[in-house]
Amino acid sequence: MRKIRKFEDSDINQIVSLFYDTVHTINAKDYSQDQLDAWAPKDEIDAKIISWKAALSHNIAYVMELDGEIIGFSDMTQEGHLDRLYIHKDVQRQGIASALVNTIESEARRLGLTEIDTEASITAKPFFERQGYRTIQSQIVERKDVQLVNFKMIKKL
Repeated sequence: MRKIRKFEDSDINQIVSLFYDTVHTINAKDYSQDQLDAWAPKDEIDAKIISWKAALSHNIAYVMELDGEIIGFSDMTQEGHLDRLYIHKDVQRQGIASALVNTIESEARRLGLTEIDTEASITAKPFFERQGYRTIQSQIVERKDVQLVNFKMIKKL
């Protein structure tokens, strides 16, 4: 049975592993290997565990579990920036991302926020459009001297 719950510090290893696996498989249709390696570099896993644990603990963060395994996660800053949304590579297109985004948006409304923004990958852009987000601008983000395209998107709540 699937359930959404708040992030706990003990989730961090599963979350970081899910992030790496998802980026290197699902996003491979839209980004080159060099771009994937810059986005999710294998040599930064330990540092990411530390930095994401701090960020997710500070942000409004949720995970979705299936039989005790994390199959998706998302977080938003207190100001309404949807920072991360990743779904396990083996359970894409099953409503998990929609459920997590709906949970995040409900929390944003509860906080009195009137809009939410995100920076969506090429891969995630169509999903966010279906959720009612509109593109403000395309952006080029540089990581490890490699350029990646993403999209600044916003949704009025």
